[in-house]
Amino acid sequence: MESVSWTAERARAIADEIETVIVGKREAVEMVVIGLLSNGHLLIEDIPGVGKTMLARALAAALGAKYRRIQFTPDLLPADITGTSIFNQKTSEFAFRPGPIFTNVLLADEINRATPKTQSSLLEGMEEFQVTVDGATHVLERPFFVIATENPIEYRGTYPLPEAQLDRFLMRINLGYPTPDQEVVVLDRQVKEHPIHSVKPVAERDEVLQMQQNIRDVHIDPSLKQYMVDIVAATREHSSLVLGASPRASIGLMRTGQSRAALQGREYVLPDDVKALAAPVLCHRLIPKPEARIRPDEVASVVSEILDQMSVPAV
Repeated sequence: MESVSWTAERARAIADEIETVIVGKREAVEMVVIGLLSNGHLLIEDIPGVGKTMLARALAAALGAKYRRIQFTPDLLPADITGTSIFNQKTSEFAFRPGPIFTNVLLADEINRATPKTQSSLLEGMEEFQVTVDGATHVLERPFFVIATENPIEYRGTYPLPEAQLDRFLMRINLGYPTPDQEVVVLDRQVKEHPIHSVKPVAERDEVLQMQQNIRDVHIDPSLKQYMVDIVAATREHSSLVLGASPRASIGLMRTGQSRAALQGREYVLPDDVKALAAPVLCHRLIPKPEARIRPDEVASVVSEILDQMSVPAV
């Protein structure tokens, strides 16, 4: 399919351009591109200073897209995100003033520092690509891609994200520290100026919408769909979990599998695509039982266990 090969070419160009800023994190960069192609949203959980904000800025610059950043704080209000209606004394009418959510790439920085009510103000926009303020519905411009960052829950001054909010994120990833050699490259690139200022647009917004449509042409064998559903169903029955993944997770596995296949230039999804994406798609949706004595960040071992026990279809 020409559409898939074109999508692969454009998607790789976006990833390559982001890598001029984010050094040595190709897998994480590709996960961001997969999230974009899948028309989902991304949660990055990691310590401060490893490049989470720069990753979002580089993506927006590579797309030539509108970019807004919201610094989440305990005193942030929902209206600070969605916008508010202002009374115009001359016309005696209320005029809507859009908030920063009206953009293409939205960075919700340190989202777990705001109260759950403020966090939840993103829900409608993330799911339905619209916001409702004072009874009036306002449609968001497409593409609309949220990249939220959060510090580990153990840090002071943070609020755990509600389950409903977590389920709206297609994937959760982390960046981690660079290796010493990679960190030297980071220093070299910033001797004179930050490389973010040199990122060039390599795809237009209309092309992103076309790529999001093209990945739906990637073939998924019926046995592979059953494989995805069986993995998700196993999380609902696992003895260490009090809450398994929702059907939204099954859809996420399917869509990200198509995106990963397209990124690699394939017209069909393989079991390896599902295995590579299972942890990023599922882990943040799972809640361990208190008596299981496993930390939320160790849920990946449960997903790995399920994958090891699951029979892989011959596709």
